[in-house]
Amino acid sequence: MKADKAKVFVFVDALGWKQACRYRFLEDLLPERRSVEMQFGYSCTAIPTILSGERPAVHGHLAFYDYAPGKSPFRAMRFAAPFFFPKSFWRRGRVRNVLSRIVKRLYGFTGYFQLYGIDLSHLPSMDYCEKTDMFVPGGLAPVKNLADVWGEKGFRYHISDWRMSEDHNFREAEKLLREGGTDRLFVYSAAFDAIQHDNVGRDEVLRPKVEAYAERIRALHSALESAGRPFELTVFSDHGMTPLRGTSDAPAALAETGLEWGRDYASAIDSTMARFWWLKPGAKEKVEKAFSKFPGHWLSDEEKRRHGIWREDGKFGDGVFLSAAGIQFCPSDMGVKPLNGMHGFDPQDEDSLACWLSTAPVPESVTRVCDYFNIMVS
Repeated sequence: MKADKAKVFVFVDALGWKQACRYRFLEDLLPERRSVEMQFGYSCTAIPTILSGERPAVHGHLAFYDYAPGKSPFRAMRFAAPFFFPKSFWRRGRVRNVLSRIVKRLYGFTGYFQLYGIDLSHLPSMDYCEKTDMFVPGGLAPVKNLADVWGEKGFRYHISDWRMSEDHNFREAEKLLREGGTDRLFVYSAAFDAIQHDNVGRDEVLRPKVEAYAERIRALHSALESAGRPFELTVFSDHGMTPLRGTSDAPAALAETGLEWGRDYASAIDSTMARFWWLKPGAKEKVEKAFSKFPGHWLSDEEKRRHGIWREDGKFGDGVFLSAAGIQFCPSDMGVKPLNGMHGFDPQDEDSLACWLSTAPVPESVTRVCDYFNIMVS
């Protein structure tokens, strides 16, 4: 089926509303603009939300690792490497990257996989959410994703390969649009996220990159015009970036409680939130007291529901502590050093806001990242 109108969606990871406004990003080309509330969590949460229109409680992706000893694909690793080398060896970045590639191949994961800074002795009790490629048909099964719905509708579509460079993806998109045989196009671009993590607020670094994106997107617009059919072009993001304002040492606070991981409690400590599973009576009270000195707060059940992360099965944790904006947990399961910029704080914080920029009027229904999907498949 050939659609009457071509629609192109360009996803620029971490192009927040503040950045779009600061650099007046493509105001002439994309005059219809709106700030959007990001999905609670990280890119690993936002991307499946964008691709399905569902929130974490439904699609199951909040952070990479969850405590699930009965479901862990890594159970056999309790007999492996962590016991043959000192922990300091396994904390090395290059070693982690090599080990991540080995584990990914060993388990046949087709999605993004990285060990980051997780304690390898905890891994046999942890499950990993992104075992499959989320962008291909069936990639979020049983939840339908963008490829599933576009395919069912009979659109001639193309979704960028997230493994390829963004230069490759933009070139391929331009080529397809000039050929005129594509009805729906999803262009994936992730490099701005990494640049902002290191250089948030550095105009001399960010401005040239934003201008390069503008040039690429103008080329897509030109290709759409040359194809001679009606079209809509939209650029959107998943979140912004919050500058580092301080750190909280969760492992030190937990050590002071005298509790033992895997006996009294289990945890997944990310850069901006700490999730806990209470295994023994009294652990909850001791951990909450230890964390009372940190800027931030424990999410109420009402907040979990509002953020779309409440689940009866406790998959995402019995308790979730969200750090105050700009305060990173360090060290954490993500690494031993803080980054200059981070996302994953309160979705309504001004630095967290995402953006929707388009040639077409923005529907009133688009207020959160989860709302993108219905527009892309309509």
